[in-house]
Amino acid sequence: MAPDAILVLSTCPDEQTAARIARDLVADGLAACVNRIASVRSTYWWQERIDDEPEVLLIIKTLSSRYLDVEMRLRSLHPYEVPEIIALPILAGSETYLSWLRAAIR
Repeated sequence: MAPDAILVLSTCPDEQTAARIARDLVADGLAACVNRIASVRSTYWWQERIDDEPEVLLIIKTLSSRYLDVEMRLRSLHPYEVPEIIALPILAGSETYLSWLRAAIR
């Protein structure tokens, strides 16, 4: 079990923004790794209408103890008025990987 490890999901408007945010989170020790998944299509309700836009999904691997720092940093770097910031627990995983993740977070 790995209740201290979490995934934080966030979408970005383009690859340049996603790469900048990913690099910043890892460089500052807030995330051990950030995956960028391009070509995500999001359909959502915003300002009284349905929007449908391409986005880049960030999958941020961090620790629950750093969640608030990650959220604050995402809010400061993100161009969206209301960025998606959702945390999910990692319930289990390779202990070797999870040990590396814990060691990478500062």
